[in-house]
Amino acid sequence: MSGMSGARPVTTLADMAVDPLAPPPSPAPVPPYPAMAAAAGDPVPGRLSGWRRWLPVAGVISLIAAAAIGMLIFLGYNIGVAGLAIGLTAAILPVPLLASSFVWLDRYEPEPTKYLVYCFAWGAAVATAVALVVNSSSAWLFDQIGLPDALVAVLVAPFIEESMKLLGPLLLFWRRRGEWSGITDGIVYCGLSALGFAMVENVLYLGGHGYAAGADEYGPATGLQNVFLIFIVRILFTGFAHPLFTSMAGIGLGIAARSSDRTVRRLAPIAGLLLAMMLHGIFNLLPTLAGATQETLIMLYGYLGFMVPFFFAVVGFAIAWRSWEGRLAERVLYPYAEAGWLAPSEVAALGTLGRRHAAREWARRVAGQPGHRAMRDFQFAATRLALIRDGLVRGLSRTPADLQRAVEEERDLLIAITNYRSAFAGRDPQTPPSWWDGRNYRITFPDGVVRTVAPPAEPVMPLPIVLPPPMPMPAYGGPYGPPPFPQPPQR
Repeated sequence: MSGMSGARPVTTLADMAVDPLAPPPSPAPVPPYPAMAAAAGDPVPGRLSGWRRWLPVAGVISLIAAAAIGMLIFLGYNIGVAGLAIGLTAAILPVPLLASSFVWLDRYEPEPTKYLVYCFAWGAAVATAVALVVNSSSAWLFDQIGLPDALVAVLVAPFIEESMKLLGPLLLFWRRRGEWSGITDGIVYCGLSALGFAMVENVLYLGGHGYAAGADEYGPATGLQNVFLIFIVRILFTGFAHPLFTSMAGIGLGIAARSSDRTVRRLAPIAGLLLAMMLHGIFNLLPTLAGATQETLIMLYGYLGFMVPFFFAVVGFAIAWRSWEGRLAERVLYPYAEAGWLAPSEVAALGTLGRRHAAREWARRVAGQPGHRAMRDFQFAATRLALIRDGLVRGLSRTPADLQRAVEEERDLLIAITNYRSAFAGRDPQTPPSWWDGRNYRITFPDGVVRTVAPPAEPVMPLPIVLPPPMPMPAYGGPYGPPPFPQPPQR
């Protein structure tokens, strides 16, 4: 295939020893899936262990728990138990749909659930608690100096709220850099933090300004009517606002995660945060101007003329970028096919979600549910391998320790891929015996003759082949030595 011809030629093991970008030679045979002891490997050098590793985690969990308890006490005291219950019920309704949208966006390489929950909890607890204190203090200060409270929404809220929503994902970026594979991850992590923030803020509006205010003045029926009206405005019409703003900072972090340029790594998150603050300020300025001038059309024109088009532009960008990142495997994994680790058809089958789904269904048909799970894990491991490979090419491993971790993770992923493949490869009775020799397919035809078949120009389905047990590799080019390959491997 044309993508394979672009691989850099490496001819000897000595060459590979000094070239960290070359795929490693095939290892010794590995145990069948799901035994993954070999893939687990030894602890990575430089990684904290024991209490030094868990103390920061315990500190963050304690901070989130304390902030959550504080917010519950504050809301319950200020809007009442009934207002809190009604506001929380209404505010939670859109959360599953919006959270599922972020999870759907990250289907190529799903992030660990614990980190997704952490970002959401940070936004819902810590970010809202700090923003509440700062905004309330600023409102009191503005009153003291004779400025209208409405200016807090324009001059203070965008800065403190966007900073605090970003801080949680930023801590994750600092401590778990390996979990950030690019812009999509930045949008997901920061979007979930903003979603948690928006949910708790909606509790305050729905339960306080909505139910509690209406019930105190005219009774529960009026309170529920207020809840309905606020729900339409804040959730149906503008529920995307907070995730949209903070996703700008997430894009900046994603750019920094995949850049080897120090200036870009420093400036991209700052630029993203400033853009998030600017968008947030513009959004809050619209109702402030509309209220001050009694011109409600200002809000309507700003919403329909700017915020909605910008929202759809960002959604389109996120989906297009996800597709581009999804094809990363097709762009960078062909050297592993030339080294005999993967077949070209396996690489091509990783390119789109449709191909991945077809491969999983095929694995389910030939190997049942275990085969389906193995194919899913195979795809995730291959995607992670593509990210590691791309990082090595880009020079993202900036220290010897980083490079060692990347190389060890690459080795572990290759072993894991081999294990996962064993659960479904060779299980299809309709497929003739075949193998990949690093350059071509060797297929046993019905007449018993083994023939060499070149890989198709655009393979779109996984050819269910069996990669034979790896053998010692005297030179780069295939798992059985350098070409040509006159005989198939003996089993």
